[in-house]
Amino acid sequence: MFERIKEDINSVFARDPAARNFWEVLFNSPGLHALWFYRLNNKLWRSGWFFLARTSSTIARWLTGIEIHPGATIGRRCFIDHGMGVVIGETAEIGDDVTLYHGVTLGGTSWQAGKRHPTLRDNVVVGAGAQILGPIEIGQGAKVGSNSVVVKNVPSQATVVGIPGRIVKEVTHISDADLQASQQRAAIAEKYGFDAYAVSADNPDPVANSIGRMLDHIHLLDAKINEMSSALNSLGANVCEQQLPALNLDDEDFCNAERLAKKQRQQEINQFDPKI
Repeated sequence: MFERIKEDINSVFARDPAARNFWEVLFNSPGLHALWFYRLNNKLWRSGWFFLARTSSTIARWLTGIEIHPGATIGRRCFIDHGMGVVIGETAEIGDDVTLYHGVTLGGTSWQAGKRHPTLRDNVVVGAGAQILGPIEIGQGAKVGSNSVVVKNVPSQATVVGIPGRIVKEVTHISDADLQASQQRAAIAEKYGFDAYAVSADNPDPVANSIGRMLDHIHLLDAKINEMSSALNSLGANVCEQQLPALNLDDEDFCNAERLAKKQRQQEINQFDPKI
């Protein structure tokens, strides 16, 4: 028992940079306390002491703000950071080395008996406020973004974001055309001091990539229309060559504001912890 407690405390030190010493973690980590209550309650539940197990889990919820049904299955070195508002349902299954942040719900979508809560494989990370609902499976090493709502299976090593949750994949191959387009966008962004919709060839967000392709398409259409107009006019046609009004991107106030916004965004990126 003491070895398991020591293992739990070490897992906090491994994943919480705010943890400073053994006694602080022991007395001030509600996630640990909730897990220890759960283990006791789970043994009572499996022994048939259902009422006592549920009553004890209710007391644990009052004390820690974390609700874990005594019938759930939780592996080793589970880490619940902050923990307030975490709900883990009866048939939920959690593997080893899983990390849950506050406000996470592993809930059900049916009133029918049987498996109705999610299964989280080893090394899964679930961000704050995420809702994982139904008898679905989150594959090993997957990550669920904060405030996402996941209702479908997630493969191993994938990242899920949004409502409803969509899988975000890292681009492993970039074509020469995409690379050239990305460089052109980056050059424009650098010139005017803004991020050009945060679009790049290796951006994992499919929505952002779609917007980037639409912008490239519009730019190419403009160029082709100008070429066609010039060619028709050279043949004697009278095609209007009036240009679209140019955006005043050289305005000093505009440029300064965009440079300041870019600097602030870069500071936020530098401060962001990619492990979360």
